[in-house]
Amino acid sequence: MPLNNQIAIVTGGGQGIGEAISIHLAKQGKDVVVSDINLDSARKTAAKIKSLGCQSLAIKADVSNSRDIEKMVDLTREKFGRIDRLVNNAGIVIVKPIVELEEEEWDRLIDVDLKGVFLCSKMVARIMINQKRGKIINISSSSGKMGTEFFAGYAAAKFGVIGFTQGLAKELARYNILVNAVCPGIIGTKMWEMVDGELGKRLGLAKGRAFQKEIEKIPLSRAGTAEDVARVVAFLASSEAEYMTGQAINVTGGMVMH
Repeated sequence: MPLNNQIAIVTGGGQGIGEAISIHLAKQGKDVVVSDINLDSARKTAAKIKSLGCQSLAIKADVSNSRDIEKMVDLTREKFGRIDRLVNNAGIVIVKPIVELEEEEWDRLIDVDLKGVFLCSKMVARIMINQKRGKIINISSSSGKMGTEFFAGYAAAKFGVIGFTQGLAKELARYNILVNAVCPGIIGTKMWEMVDGELGKRLGLAKGRAFQKEIEKIPLSRAGTAEDVARVVAFLASSEAEYMTGQAINVTGGMVMH
């Protein structure tokens, strides 16, 4: 699946799934702009990409801030002249019952997990329309297919990402721009370490037990890895996926099957 001579932006690319996506694309020859709210993390990922022989640019950006996204897009165009792929990966999670979720926390979930996808897609789509080509890949979640206890706000945002993906795919198809989503399930990253701790407090479980209980729901009997998600993203970004748009692909080990 050659990706040579293409430019990708990966938001939230400094760690976890975003880092794995960035590095996986670079291993296939793609130059990658690593955007992250933590610039040090973005720089570390960018350094790994450069060690693979690809170009990279680390940019500090909050995806919920339109000025940050304008700057990200402008810097990418200045360095590379175009944008071929956008992976909207940046996201946060808050584990709380809805009756305890503060309005500010709800707003932050929606701003990062849904509004961020809108802002990045809007600004990059303008460039892709002029190019008459491109691909946008949005990272949703199994929570975008199936709401769960203590994740109602997160699920609302991730369901929204899937609806946005479908609508945008129909709008941009005439310009040869494909838009898809990937829905990871239980993935062994630092984010899930935090989720395990929060769930454990709510359910009265020892450290690691909440995570294990979630794994017990998975037919393949293991948590996913960031690389499991990255491989699916790389496929969608490749020339092997030229007749797929508007899809939301589960990467859940069989936990979600639709």
